[in-house]
Amino acid sequence: MEKKISQKQQVSGSVMAVELSAVKIQQLSKQPIVESSISVSEDGRWVIHKTIITDIKPRTYFEKVLENN
Repeated sequence: MEKKISQKQQVSGSVMAVELSAVKIQQLSKQPIVESSISVSEDGRWVIHKTIITDIKPRTYFEKVLENN
């Protein structure tokens, strides 16, 4: 039997619960982490949109990739 985790999600002003299966949680944990921030420059002339993508891989993965080049 799969363990499911409930997550609340807001859609069009109403809140609904979403069930996530263990398989879905495993898939989501393998995706990169994306962080985004928006700010205004000190002089107010520019909008700064900063995106950070964090991808975690085992060290052995990179060793094999570098080994094949």
